[in-house]
Amino acid sequence: MPISEEQKAEIEAHRAVTATTRRPTVPALEEILFEPLPVLDHGFVRVIDYMGDDAAVVQAARVSYGRGTRRVSEDRGLIQYLMRHRHTTPFEMCEIKFHVKLPIFVARQWIRHRTANVNEYSARYSVLDNEFYIPAPEHLAAQSVTNRQGRGAVLEGAEAERVLAMLRRDAEQAYADYAELLNEGADGAARDESRSGLARELARMNLSLNFYTQWYWKIDLHNFMHFLGLRADPHAQYEIRAYAETMAEVLRRWVPLSHDAFAEYQLNGVRLSATAVKLVRRLLAGEAVTQPESGLSPREWREVIAVLGR
Repeated sequence: MPISEEQKAEIEAHRAVTATTRRPTVPALEEILFEPLPVLDHGFVRVIDYMGDDAAVVQAARVSYGRGTRRVSEDRGLIQYLMRHRHTTPFEMCEIKFHVKLPIFVARQWIRHRTANVNEYSARYSVLDNEFYIPAPEHLAAQSVTNRQGRGAVLEGAEAERVLAMLRRDAEQAYADYAELLNEGADGAARDESRSGLARELARMNLSLNFYTQWYWKIDLHNFMHFLGLRADPHAQYEIRAYAETMAEVLRRWVPLSHDAFAEYQLNGVRLSATAVKLVRRLLAGEAVTQPESGLSPREWREVIAVLGR
């Protein structure tokens, strides 16, 4: 269950409030404002606030006074030009803030993106919920034999059942021990009055990395797209990719012109090295080129040939 009934009521209260404003708003994003978008088994992403839209990107690029009278096609062309030539500062004029619930091990990958503002739920002050991530069977895979940070074949049958049971058992035991160390009831009072509970900041260290944490995460549009470019990539770890794919849909709702340019030139585009460009020119000229003759490493050769569909 991603959210409790109490949290649902709080969300509905937020969504029931409307305000008049002179600031630009985006109806498609307003539709899902505050709503939890489910990710994994207990996680979610919620848009809490945002500033700016596609017109703000255009306005910043032109340093104009307002939206003007230009057509959407002209704005689209300018945004595509900015994206194609990596003129990033106009995209930094827009910002978005999320509330994210995610497993701790995903958070440790996510925090590598240092261009955002983050405020995480503190287990020093509050007790963590008894919620932990267990992979769905189709995502339970062995270690890749060719990639040190990747997955190989999916585990099946008795082996998969054994691993899933072990993950669940260990997490349940870890939380039971955590609760025992805390010695706290729901009201914060001691369960066993004959002993003191361990400090929350110490008791938390017994929990495993698949337990859920939460944070508020605020980022500008340029760095948000950079995050998505890395984490929505097929090579990214599945769990963080699941969040990125959900957030890519938020991007589409928020700034559709910027989203389309991002998908065209970054997410679904490729960047080639100077040597790879020379290889493409040779191939277009009809020359038969092998990997040793290309000047590329075997790995880059495979990547370029895959992109070219050869």
